Amino acid sequence: MKKEKQFEKNSPSVKKLFEKVAFSYDLQNSVLSMGMDIVWRKRLSAILDIPSDGLVLDAATGTGEVAIEIKKQHPESRIIGIDFAPSMLEIGVKKIRAAGTGSMLLAAGDICNLPFEDNRFHAITISFGIRNVENRPKGIMEFYRVLRPGGLLYIMEFAYPDNRFIKYLYSFYFRHILPPVGNFIAKTPGSYDYLVESVDGFPSPENFTGELSFAGFREIEIFNLTFGIARIYRGVK
Repeated sequence: MKKEKQFEKNSPSVKKLFEKVAFSYDLQNSVLSMGMDIVWRKRLSAILDIPSDGLVLDAATGTGEVAIEIKKQHPESRIIGIDFAPSMLEIGVKKIRAAGTGSMLLAAGDICNLPFEDNRFHAITISFGIRNVENRPKGIMEFYRVLRPGGLLYIMEFAYPDNRFIKYLYSFYFRHILPPVGNFIAKTPGSYDYLVESVDGFPSPENFTGELSFAGFREIEIFNLTFGIARIYRGVK
């Protein structure tokens, strides 16, 4: 019998889950990705194409790690980060203050109902968060709405490698090692079971690029990270 899913995307239970794991979220990411999360953030920030003082929306910003990396590589940029988990944002605000980083704002926000006017941002980034959006097509349409013409959307998300051998090794780690270790670090039973479920339920690259195209994005590119364990999708409004 197929195991019943414990969480529904973007439901109160998922928000509650992220609230509970906020205290160890950064540690979990670094330990369980074996430090690759740092490399991936740097890669995303490196390919970010914005004017020197460009305005960037970092959706599902969590504790602000991607936003902070963007600021390091694009010091004149202006960044707004939004997330649905206040505990994550509290940690992010403390990190930004400690770093003395200006021109950054973190606030609560709903991806499916962005509190911004049309055609505002030069770029939007979202890292490992699109899986948690209940109405993904609506969220993508919102990204399209608030981007300026010519603006860029960058979506970084987990994936399974194309190489069969690497895929087998990664799948074993991802399904049998990561969940129990992650649940132990997070002190929240089921948190990493949800991670596996959400990655399994994410569409193929072909289907996901189709969703981006349907929303109006063009010139869509895919950048594979670490043998395809993660991918960056980039599209132009």
